[in-house]
Amino acid sequence: MRHINPTKAGLSVGSVLGIWHFIWVSLVAVGWAKPVLDFILELHFIQMQFGLAPFALGTAVTLVAVTFAIGVILGSVFAVVWNWLSSETRAPLLLVKSRGLREA
Repeated sequence: MRHINPTKAGLSVGSVLGIWHFIWVSLVAVGWAKPVLDFILELHFIQMQFGLAPFALGTAVTLVAVTFAIGVILGSVFAVVWNWLSSETRAPLLLVKSRGLREA
């Protein structure tokens, strides 16, 4: 199987999560977050009363940075596990165990 670069995978997943949360922060900043969230909850058959805190730049930056960092960690761990499971030395052993065969 193809090798995945842990750094690139981490940066990719981190970027996607960071951009997603940047969009959310932007919706909060312009006042569109509550209608969007109401719509999404309604699609999931959820009815609840809630309020959103006012926009704060420090909180927004922290949210985007933390979700980016979590994405980097998750993407890197995924790549390392993928590479470990698909390595040439592990593959025959996994194949033998999955088919219930004995090693020669």
